[in-house]
Amino acid sequence: MPVLSVRRLGTVDYEAARRLQEKLAAARARGEIPDTLLLLEHPPVITVGRGGGEEDILAPAPSLSRMGIRVVPTDRGGRATYHGPGQLVVYPIVRLAPEDLHAHIWRLEEATIRTLRAYGLAADRLTGHPGVWVNSRKIAAVGVAFSDSVTRHGLALNVAPQMAHFGLLIPCGIADRGVTSMEQELGWAPPLAEVADQFIRAFAEVFGYEVAEEVPAGSSLASGDELPPWLWGRMSAEMEAVAGRMERLLADLSLHTVCQEARCPNLVECFGRGTATFLILGDICTRGCRFCAVQRGQPQPPDPEEPERVAEAAARLGLRHVVVTSVTRDDLPDGGAGQFRATVWAIRRRLPEATVEVLIPDFGGSTAALEMVLETEPDVLNHNVETVPRLYPSIRPQARYHRSLGILAWAKTYAPHIATKSGLMLGLGEQPAEVIQVLYDLRRAGCDLVTLGQYLQPTEGQLPVVRYVLPEEFAEYRERARAMGFRGVASGPLVRSSHRADALYLAAREGSGGIGGPASQR
Repeated sequence: MPVLSVRRLGTVDYEAARRLQEKLAAARARGEIPDTLLLLEHPPVITVGRGGGEEDILAPAPSLSRMGIRVVPTDRGGRATYHGPGQLVVYPIVRLAPEDLHAHIWRLEEATIRTLRAYGLAADRLTGHPGVWVNSRKIAAVGVAFSDSVTRHGLALNVAPQMAHFGLLIPCGIADRGVTSMEQELGWAPPLAEVADQFIRAFAEVFGYEVAEEVPAGSSLASGDELPPWLWGRMSAEMEAVAGRMERLLADLSLHTVCQEARCPNLVECFGRGTATFLILGDICTRGCRFCAVQRGQPQPPDPEEPERVAEAAARLGLRHVVVTSVTRDDLPDGGAGQFRATVWAIRRRLPEATVEVLIPDFGGSTAALEMVLETEPDVLNHNVETVPRLYPSIRPQARYHRSLGILAWAKTYAPHIATKSGLMLGLGEQPAEVIQVLYDLRRAGCDLVTLGQYLQPTEGQLPVVRYVLPEEFAEYRERARAMGFRGVASGPLVRSSHRADALYLAAREGSGGIGGPASQR
């Protein structure tokens, strides 16, 4: 039997997945790799195939932008399709003869039908309409591209996506037929990983493959390039299911998270653990740091109801440690400090026992704005220096290294009992000696907690990765930081400023001195 290489990729940006498909398809055409099956989820996106156009999109562009949903043209067949969390997307990279293309599509549908029937759903085809249907409603869309004798794209099976998003378009150009999901039909949501397992078995059976599962899933791909093995992790089925519910909760309360907007590689893990870093003051930033995927532009005025919605979400999630950050708002006289203050107060009212961490911008260097936040008595005040001073002009052109150090130093002077925290991204071209110097600078500024993680390029619009830093180097930085006297250190490839922030704060408070290594990389 031919071998099928299976890769579970976790959550991957649509364009990054498309670039990866093109790379693998070229390798398959040259005979360098076997037939390959990619299984993944996408952040919310509407894709328009060769047969579609603007007439398939029902929602105005500003509404889609506010919801964080992009419209992306693509070279597959078919018309407009929605992709989002809770939907199993399958991309077979398969070599076949041109005359076998229709049989390939039939087999894709057949594997999906068998997967759904395993859950007791009477799935079938509908004459004249590609895809898979349950009770005359589409549950899986199919669209394939074919060049150099290799297929790309494939199918999207609705397991438990946000169904309201399908109302933003005419799905597959079919206005008189509805859309459904496994969750709607069954009355419960099967874990996405479990559905993926079932699909792999059905696909291998229908196509006649022997399955060879490749690198375990977990990390979001930052680009179409292959990531080194230490940047992949394993994700449990329970985490996948909880992550989908988290997406729906945030959408229900019209909230943003930095996890989503900055395309964090730990999104599924953190959502799967029921944690998130709330992003206040909207999702549009007034600055254009070249490492960040958050949109830049003219933001809306602060929403006076937003603080209460953040507190409501934290209460629903039962959070014990709440992390709040924001876009930079240079357009506001206080830089957004008042919204931070209102949000911390709202959280304190709803969750008086919870600890609160604020990850703040530099407020243009305003000590008055900083003091406004400090007066709310957050447990942790976090402000990231992000990189070494030499790289600021190319990476953070509107920020100033010594201004950021000054924020941390003033916070420790004004409120010495509040823990201060900062973080760096590595892999942007810094030298080890420069990293050590930044750590010394942070300690001189009174910084208590520090995080170091690998920079990953969110999209093609941001700076590329210069180097993947080895896990052993992160371990060395961790030991150096501990020796300098930091109360808490998190250092590892997938560490992020607010990734497992509760564990870092607890470790520091209990005097354990630091976290990192394998636990912070999973």
